[in-house]
Order: sequence, then structure tokens, then C-alpha cells
Amino acid sequence: MSTLNNIFNVNIKGVSMTTFTIHTKDSAPADSQPLLKKSEQEMGMVPNLHGIMAESPATLEAYQTLHNLAQQTSFTKDELTVVWLSVSVEHGCGYCVPAHTAIGKKMEVDDKIISALREEKPLPDNKLETLRDTTLSILRNRSNISDNERERFYLAGYTHQHLLEIVCVMCQKIMSNYINNLAQTPLDDAFKDFKWRKE
Repeated sequence: MSTLNNIFNVNIKGVSMTTFTIHTKDSAPADSQPLLKKSEQEMGMVPNLHGIMAESPATLEAYQTLHNLAQQTSFTKDELTVVWLSVSVEHGCGYCVPAHTAIGKKMEVDDKIISALREEKPLPDNKLETLRDTTLSILRNRSNISDNERERFYLAGYTHQHLLEIVCVMCQKIMSNYINNLAQTPLDDAFKDFKWRKE
């Protein structure tokens, strides 16, 4: 076992094989530095997630682009929070759930909605519950949802546009959830009050 531990903890050309670097605007690759400045301008900080993504400028730029596009969808602030948090809770992302709790509160999303999503309890609105159920079905079934699920979604007042936009927002969260789980991203101080762990 000790031999295996040594193998997995070795450094190759000075790069740790077990710990991801949380880059700053100064330490990041040149192409990531303006992207981290953008993060700081928009969020008032450089989140640890962005610092980790900065190792790959293309990844950070893709994530920032998807985040901005998610906010341009036709979803209301409550609906967007439902998709963000539903996907993050499903993936057990101990970084994104606190982060989107903080973002949801900043967007003035009802605390009852945020709590229900974090605790996987029924939402106080049937339309939002349908949105969560559809989001999770798309995620779990690789988009192969049933005709009954589609009908329920449309009867709740959603459209083809919303169905496509779930996938758009889901792509953003899959990026962050997977990277956080890989990197075990530490929580920023700004999110620590909303620490979360999947039961």
C-alpha cells in the first residue's frame, strides 16, 4: 500500500498529481489572467472554482460563457435556481450547492425554494416541482424521458424552448460539478455559511 501511495503522490515536472492549483490572477496561465479579472469584476472575488479552472483557459472561458448564457435563458430567477441546484444536489457537489445557495439569496429567491432544493424536499410550487422532476429525469436518463413526463412538463406551462434550456444550464453545472468533485475544491469564505453535504 505504501508503494501505491508513493506512486500516486509523486510529482512530474513539479506538478502535483493529487492537488489542483487554485490560481490567482498572477499565477494563472497568461490566457486565463483576463478571464480571472472578469470573474473578479462580475463577482467581487475570484472563486476557488475559477482559480482551478484557470489551469485550462479554454475550460474557464467555456464555463464563464455558459454561466452568462444560463442567465439569458427564458427561466425566471426561481426556475434557474431550481435547475442549478437540482443538478448540483444530484451530483453531490459540496461546492456548487453552497455557491448557488449564496447566489440564489443574492437573486432574492425565496428561502423556502432554496431549502427544499438543498434538502430534496417538495417544492412549494407545483410548476417548479415539475421543472425539478424533468431536469432530474433528463439528467438521470440521458435525456430519454417518457411521453408522460413531456406532457406533464408542457401542461405545467413550459415549452420546447424551456426543455432545450434545461440542457444548456445542465451543461454549465456538469462542468462545475465534475471539476469540483475531481479537484475537491475548497469552499470560499463567502460560501461557508451555506455549507452542504448530501445525505
